Amino acid sequence: MKQLVFLAIFASAVFGADQMDDSKPATSNVMGSQYPRVHADLRASFKLQAPDAQKVQLNVGGAKYDMKKGEDSNWTATSVPLVPGFHYYALIVDGVAINDPGSETFYGVSRQYSGIEIPEAGSDYYQPQDVPHGYIREHVYYSKITGAWRRCFVYVPAGYDKNIKMRYPVLYLQHGGGEDERGWPIQGRVNFIMDNLLAAKKAKPMLIVMDRGYAQKPGEPLPVRPPTAPAAAATSPLTGGNGAVASGATAAPRPAGFLTSTTFEEVVVNELIPNIDANFRTLTDRDHRAMAGLSMGGMQTFQITMKHLDKFSYIGGFSGAGGGMGGPFDAKTAWNGVLNDSAAFNKKVKLVWLGIGTKEPERMHASVQTFHEALDKAGIKHTYWESPGTAHEWQTWRRSLNLFAPLLF
Repeated sequence: MKQLVFLAIFASAVFGADQMDDSKPATSNVMGSQYPRVHADLRASFKLQAPDAQKVQLNVGGAKYDMKKGEDSNWTATSVPLVPGFHYYALIVDGVAINDPGSETFYGVSRQYSGIEIPEAGSDYYQPQDVPHGYIREHVYYSKITGAWRRCFVYVPAGYDKNIKMRYPVLYLQHGGGEDERGWPIQGRVNFIMDNLLAAKKAKPMLIVMDRGYAQKPGEPLPVRPPTAPAAAATSPLTGGNGAVASGATAAPRPAGFLTSTTFEEVVVNELIPNIDANFRTLTDRDHRAMAGLSMGGMQTFQITMKHLDKFSYIGGFSGAGGGMGGPFDAKTAWNGVLNDSAAFNKKVKLVWLGIGTKEPERMHASVQTFHEALDKAGIKHTYWESPGTAHEWQTWRRSLNLFAPLLF
């Protein structure tokens, strides 16, 4: 009995009485870390030991919180309830944004950032389950166009290595601005989403190729966005529902210039697709090839597919569409008039899919909605869907993929 009392006292001393509530360590924490913690009502608590700091703040979910210093030199703060899903966040120590040593870091806003996973009750479509699991393979290839080695990740479904005579359709799936080819495999949990869809027989087995959405030719300047660009807030993965960039999230350099560059398009069409077809067991006709992307990747998707309908028959944009970052969209003149003959387009393209979060920054939401309305007016068949309660964030895009993939092939 004395031993049990001692253990209880020891646990209280080590973990603190504040951990005896309904909260649990976030699944995104580094091994053994007790903070950040997620409460049953989806508030999140954070702690940082910084004995010499004068001021420490937390920036998460588009809001900033002043952290309070305790006698043990630990600074703590608890957020309001956060939207379920993945959120980048920063700790700001005396004006300098740092990563939380208790959290894993993730590539976003063109740098490594802390991230926290907030569970969504009743949703396990993006969680690992007791089903056959596929693999995410790293594939490196040399690009003559850029004069550099490039890396992509390829999801292969369970059974790929056993069914050696089977060939697969391919979805080319792109990340957003400030992120890279790691976004979908890590933050997006693409493998678990697909594993669960395939196990439930809701989708057909397919390969998913996730390439870096930036490319430049030798001597070509790296496109950057000016620090004062108004689009910086709307496209930052550190935005909240109001579109404000979290403190410490640098607005430049940002990859917006890649949206007007044709170099990535050239790499995808002339190098990536042929390389994947040569190294994986693919079905190489357009009827078995799709492309989709989130935010910047969605805009790139429309720029590429609409100019190469001989190669793609399924198109998807998640928080990103053909109209760019707002402004008028003329369906008659876009992409050399490919939308003018709606009957021919609808016969050739099997799916155009648009998704957007209801809490997205106003400019982003208006951009996708304007594109949707323009397609309607032009007579282009498509699906338009809004993710309830989510903003410009990974839960919007996870949900989008979960709905988009079953419609392919």
